[in-house]
Amino acid sequence: MTKSSPQRLLALAQLSNSVGDGAYYTTSALYFTQVIGLAPARVGLGLTVGWAVGSLAGVPLGRLADRRGARGTAVLLALATGLAVASFTLVRGFVPFVLVACGYAAAQSGLAAARQALLAGLVPAGERTRLLARLQATLNAGLAVGAGLGGLALHAGTRAAYLGVFVVDAVSFLVCALLLAGLPRVAPGGVRPRGSGLGVLRDRPYALVALLNTVLLLRLPLLSLVLPLWITERTGAPAWLVSALFVLNTAAVTAFQVRAARGVTGLESATRAVRRSGWVMCAACAVFPLSAGASPWVAAGVLVLGAVLQVAAEMGQSAGSWQLSFDLAPADRVGEYQGLFGTGVTVARTLGPLALTWLLIEWGTPGWLMLGAAMVTASHAMGPAARRAAADREREHPATSRLARTN
Repeated sequence: MTKSSPQRLLALAQLSNSVGDGAYYTTSALYFTQVIGLAPARVGLGLTVGWAVGSLAGVPLGRLADRRGARGTAVLLALATGLAVASFTLVRGFVPFVLVACGYAAAQSGLAAARQALLAGLVPAGERTRLLARLQATLNAGLAVGAGLGGLALHAGTRAAYLGVFVVDAVSFLVCALLLAGLPRVAPGGVRPRGSGLGVLRDRPYALVALLNTVLLLRLPLLSLVLPLWITERTGAPAWLVSALFVLNTAAVTAFQVRAARGVTGLESATRAVRRSGWVMCAACAVFPLSAGASPWVAAGVLVLGAVLQVAAEMGQSAGSWQLSFDLAPADRVGEYQGLFGTGVTVARTLGPLALTWLLIEWGTPGWLMLGAAMVTASHAMGPAARRAAADREREHPATSRLARTN
């Protein structure tokens, strides 16, 4: 097996399940409401409960990957995710829907943590951020392909077409599991028992870094929920711009994420990237509200400019946070620490829609400026928080923590 084979297998596994996820995300809401017959409010409640459970499951499942082996845990969780997706096709009521949603979200959260632990065990520290950038580009490409498949199902509008999407998604996780099983084995980290079941939560500096990252991840619902509402309710821009901005974001990440991560190699460069991204995101938040009240084509131009700034901030923040999440975690507890860091995505996607809809759609320009200020504040606080976490890690593991100081 060549040196690059693990990286290729990780990329193929990412591509496989992202194609399935793209199809699922495009069609699932209509399947749950139109085919199963659940009320939209119940679908929203069930998914919120599911992702709340998923956010709690990430840390213990990440710890399981550290103790029992990242490869085996990742394979089992990929299979569990595929089984959960397939189970959605058998759901006929609200309670079974919630139970399956909880299983799906828990398996997804645990799989993300286990894959990060697997990556950490197979890829040298200096190559991880670059690989994660390539995986993110692969993810976006796969989501775009999957969204196209989902669009075909939406066009058909039949129960069989929707069920076909869920079969594709379930099979994509089976393929992902097979690819992950082909990776070299990563030895368990020999996690030391702690005096408390809180584990990583006792590491307050790292928990603070994860919390600040969660604030920065509040940008996640912008593209999928807030901007579509903003465009249709507050601007005269054409409705098709919603799709155009999604394509713009996906294409930009696919094309430029690797380049954006190239200069991020250690603690200082990572915090600089996060700090810059905070200012760029603040600029985007200042631009977006200018579209309100403008003529349709001026509004469209303003929204495109805001979207360009947003995706630039996204790529910088992603690269910096990936580096910090690995550099600040003990080598023998990567899965557990990634489980905590990964809950930021779940929390942002669970609470972000409610918070940002109220802040931006209801408040308008003042809400946008408040969000921008929050991004700048969190991005600047990341530097001191990361340096404190690195200092604590160096006291515990002086031989390995010096790597985090490189630029």
